[in-house]
Amino acid sequence: MANFKDHKVSVNELLGFIPEVLLSHLSTSTKVDHYSKVLHGKKVFYLLLYAILDNEKLSQRTLEDTFNYSGFKTLFNLDESETVRRSSISERLSKIDSSYFKEIFEYMYDQFSESYNQSERDKYNLMSIDSTIVSEAAGRLKEGIDMKTGKKNIKFSISFDGILPAGVEIFNTKNYASEENALPEAILKQVKKDVDHRNIYIIDRGLQSTRVMKDFSQKNIKFVIRSKENRKYQEIESLIKEGQDLDIGDNLLIKDSIVANL
Repeated sequence: MANFKDHKVSVNELLGFIPEVLLSHLSTSTKVDHYSKVLHGKKVFYLLLYAILDNEKLSQRTLEDTFNYSGFKTLFNLDESETVRRSSISERLSKIDSSYFKEIFEYMYDQFSESYNQSERDKYNLMSIDSTIVSEAAGRLKEGIDMKTGKKNIKFSISFDGILPAGVEIFNTKNYASEENALPEAILKQVKKDVDHRNIYIIDRGLQSTRVMKDFSQKNIKFVIRSKENRKYQEIESLIKEGQDLDIGDNLLIKDSIVANL
């Protein structure tokens, strides 16, 4: 597989992978265009795609300027007479069904995966999963993790396979402030897509619940986790055999054991 660092892709190249018939089909199945006169789902998708690639920072102002730019309309075969204001873009983005964009992404991810054979895909079965919290003024969000600081938080948990984000989950209720709730749910949703359970999930210290780890093991979910240094356990069996080579490249294997938590 190619190394994608600093790899530049043009809008035309991206569009070549996204069939227009798919966008039209999703517009119907997700009902994303109901009550919309100008900013149909397909146009919003084109607008976001072009603006993200053409601007270092995205804002409603840049989206307005992009939509009204003749070069943008020519590229996407849009009516030159159509114009939109920032307020219209703001209202449309606040109400548009996000599942429309999610289904486009999942189609693209599946197409990408099918371009490589199984041995090539196996190189990218190490799935890193982590979360980040974004804060916003309470008045801007209808729902969010309320920390009683005048702001509401939204948590994003992202699964990354080394090239592309393979999954994104959004959490906006207080019980998901803890990674003990958010990370397991994000992993289990990703596992449902990975029917053969081929992925190995790499988790940081955010998840420490032995109950969750036991549940993962019973469901044959493979995972690597950085445990607390003071975790108490009893060694059941050492997996290091006499005379075994402990040099594993950049690291040295110190211990490999089956243990029971105390």
